[in-house]
Amino acid sequence: WQGPKPVKDVVDFMNKNYPPGFSYADFAPMFKAELFDPDEWAKCLSDSGAKYVVLTSKHHEGFTNWPSKYSWNWNSMDTGPHRDLVGGLANAVRNYSDMHFGLYYSLFEWFHPLFLQDKANKFASQDYVSDVMLPQLYELVNNYKPELIWSDGDWEAKDAYWNSTEFLAWLYNESPVKDTVVVNDRWGIGDHCTHGGYYSCNDRFNPGKLFPHKYENAMTVQKSSWGYIRNTDINGYLTIEEILYELVSTVSTGGNLLMNVGPNHDGRIMPIFQERLQQMGSWLKTNGEAIYKTKPWKYQNDSISKDVWYTMQQPANGATYSNVVYAITLSWPDDFNLQLGDVIATNQTVATLLGYSGNVNIKMKESDAKGINVTLPNLPPNTPLQWAWAVMLDPVFAW
Repeated sequence: WQGPKPVKDVVDFMNKNYPPGFSYADFAPMFKAELFDPDEWAKCLSDSGAKYVVLTSKHHEGFTNWPSKYSWNWNSMDTGPHRDLVGGLANAVRNYSDMHFGLYYSLFEWFHPLFLQDKANKFASQDYVSDVMLPQLYELVNNYKPELIWSDGDWEAKDAYWNSTEFLAWLYNESPVKDTVVVNDRWGIGDHCTHGGYYSCNDRFNPGKLFPHKYENAMTVQKSSWGYIRNTDINGYLTIEEILYELVSTVSTGGNLLMNVGPNHDGRIMPIFQERLQQMGSWLKTNGEAIYKTKPWKYQNDSISKDVWYTMQQPANGATYSNVVYAITLSWPDDFNLQLGDVIATNQTVATLLGYSGNVNIKMKESDAKGINVTLPNLPPNTPLQWAWAVMLDPVFAW
């Protein structure tokens, strides 16, 4: 609408619904967050089974959700909500739960004159970095002590322009969170999937196979946007089955899932997002041991049943593999016979369907055939076991 490549539909919408001369800054007083309840958010997020939370402290438009001294009159205390949104949620998360609190921060700003000046100078100058970006990052860390910093908006310049190494050296060696903090990999051109505590690579990154470095799949419940879209319909949201595919395939291949929900202007997490979070929490209450603190197994996606993904318990005493493996299936076989092509069982192997108290039978295949068959039970219609199912196998071995 006001960028270098305006979208016609957006321009038409603005012309139809807003007065002439309306600017992006005129939206700020409309962002009141009058219904923002950080304790309610913390409960909702904790009930989802989340172990860490990442709040957007500043996105690309430069508006800070805390009273930054380096963003005069363009922050949540001076205009709009007139409150410290970052501090409110940080306190609620820490008081209510054992979740770790993290912050997203955009390095660049679309409209900041100092950034635009540096860009015009082909990034030979660093006025924006020295006067705005670095002071804000130091301010965030010293005031709110995030245990995770999710950097973004780095793609227009190399890390030397952003002074990323200077900030990270301070963060890891001198900052108040030096012993606990982790960061992602978006610190300048060429750093994605190359340098970082963990890799976030691209948005919605899910390699589908074992990845050699710890990574994060940052994805959105609303299929096309990281924010709240008023004019979407139910088809614009991922189902819980689609979200569980992202969770299970990501954890199986060595990643974490960061599931994005976009609140609206009055500070609420909308019911459709709440439902997905509640569904995730319900599933993890039953199947969490197949997700939390697990590691990738020798195999990730089963060679016969493509809806099956494997995880394994943390190996003991420095071993490479554990003999306790979870086979998580995203579909229930019509004949109740779950074929697992990459597992070797013994006469001592026990199969347990997580959340089910009855027996689960294993049938080993003939000696010249790979894998085993697991006979799943006939679950009652009102069973809480739904969407995806985890079978614990103990002990098993890999082909």
